[in-house]
Amino acid sequence: MGRHGWDSGARRWRLTALLGVSAAVVALVVTLVSTLPGGGASTEGTSPDGDKVHGTPATPPRDPQPDVGWGFTHTQFSADEGSTAATARVQGLLKNTSLPQNQHIMGWGADNPEPVKGRYDFAALDRRVDFVRASGGTPVITLCCAPDWMKGGEAGAGNTDWSQSALETAPDPEHYDDFAALAATVAKRYPDVRHFIVWNEFKGFWNDAEHRWDHEGYTRLYNLVYRALKKVDADIMVGGPYLVMDSVDPRQTENASRTLKGPWGAMDQRVLDAFGYWNEHKAGADFVVVDGSSYTKDDELLPDEFAATDKFTAVGQWVRRQTGGDLPLWWAEYYVEPSDGNDDRHGWSEARRGAVQAAGMIAMVKGGASSGFYWNPEEETGPDCPGCLWTPTDTGDGGGRLPMYDLVARFNAEFPPGTAYETVSAPADVRVLAGDRTVLVVNTLDRAISTEVDGKRFDLQAYEVKWLKR
Repeated sequence: MGRHGWDSGARRWRLTALLGVSAAVVALVVTLVSTLPGGGASTEGTSPDGDKVHGTPATPPRDPQPDVGWGFTHTQFSADEGSTAATARVQGLLKNTSLPQNQHIMGWGADNPEPVKGRYDFAALDRRVDFVRASGGTPVITLCCAPDWMKGGEAGAGNTDWSQSALETAPDPEHYDDFAALAATVAKRYPDVRHFIVWNEFKGFWNDAEHRWDHEGYTRLYNLVYRALKKVDADIMVGGPYLVMDSVDPRQTENASRTLKGPWGAMDQRVLDAFGYWNEHKAGADFVVVDGSSYTKDDELLPDEFAATDKFTAVGQWVRRQTGGDLPLWWAEYYVEPSDGNDDRHGWSEARRGAVQAAGMIAMVKGGASSGFYWNPEEETGPDCPGCLWTPTDTGDGGGRLPMYDLVARFNAEFPPGTAYETVSAPADVRVLAGDRTVLVVNTLDRAISTEVDGKRFDLQAYEVKWLKR
C-alpha cells in the first residue's frame, strides 16, 4: 500500500563476465548453464533442501491456540543484525515475554526464498526465525510475497526485482499451486511456527476491469495454501484475508458503505464485499485477520486523532458479526498517525504517539480483537527512531528500549487472550481499558488533568498513559 518499507537492499548475486576465454570454453559454459535447474537460471547460493528442518526448533505446544496476543512485525531492519552487544540487548528485552513476532517470507528483511523453482534460499528468513527463537517469542509467518518466476518475472539468483511494484505483485493464477507448495515447504522447515497468515493486504489482487478487489483470485490462492498447510500438520493455525479496512470521508458517497460508518468515516464498500466473498467461500480458517488505519484514505483523522480510533471498534464488531463470533480477530497492522511524503511518521511527540497508540489498542479490544501486531518502523542507523520499539542496533550502545516497546510489551502482559474485561466509569477525555487485575488509562488531552477512574483519583500529565493495579 506504499506505507511499508520493503527490502530493496536484499543480497543479490551477479554473474561475473568472463573475458579473454576461448570460444570453446564459452561454448562449454553455455552448455552447462543450459542444463541447470530452471532452464539455465542461476542457482548460486540456493539449495534443493528447502523443507529440511532448520536449526533447533522450540518445542511447539501440543494444543496450539488461535490467539497469540499483542506483539510486533519485523520490517526491513531489525535486531537480527548489527552489533553483537546491541542485538543481545534486544534479545534480553524480549526474553521471557513471549511477545508474538511476525515475519514475511519475502521482503521486509527476507530475501527471495525460491529464486528458481525447487531451489531455495532461506538464509535471511532462517536468521529472523533464529532471532525469534533466541528471544523467546511466539513466531508467526506471513506468507507474502512471491518469487519473481511465479508472477511473470525472471527466475534466477540475482534476478529478483526488488521494486515495490514488483514485490507487491500477486502470483499468476497458473502458479497458485507453486505458491501453496512454497508455503508447505516453509511450514516443514520451521515446525515450531504454528500460525500462518496468507498474503498481505490483497497486494496484486485488484480487478482493473471492474474497479474492485479480485476476491475470487485471492480466495482461490488462500484455499490452496490453507489445504497445503493443513496437509503438513492439521494443528497448524491459518488465517486471512489480511484486507486493508479502508475508510473514506463520511460525506463521500462513491464506494462508501451505507451501514458501516461513523464520525470517523465510512467504510469502502468494495473492501466489505471482498471480505464477504472470502468469508463465504474460504476452505476454513482458525482466525481472521484485517489491518487498517484510524484515518481515512485521504489521511483525515475524524473528528480527531483519538475519536478516529473508534473505527477499530466498529470494524472489529462488524467482522465478528460476519464470522459469527467464532473466529478470533487479529489486526495484522494498525496505524493511528498519518505518514508524510517519505512514508515517515515524525510529526508527533513520543507522548502523543504513545497515547494515541494506546487508545487504538483499547479500541481494537473493544471491537473484539485478541491479537495485534505493531508494525515496527525500525531504522538501520542513527539515534533518531520515532515510534520504534528499540534504538537501531548498528552500534554497541544500540538496542535500547523505547517507550513504544514498553506499551506493546505491557499491553500483551496485562491483557492476554482470554482476559475478562470490565466496564469502569471514566470522564470523556480519558480512554480506559479494565481487566480483572489492571486498568489502562489514557489522557487524550495535551494538558495535565486531575481525574477519577475505578474509584481512584489521580493526576495525569499531558498525553500520559497510566497503569493502575486493581
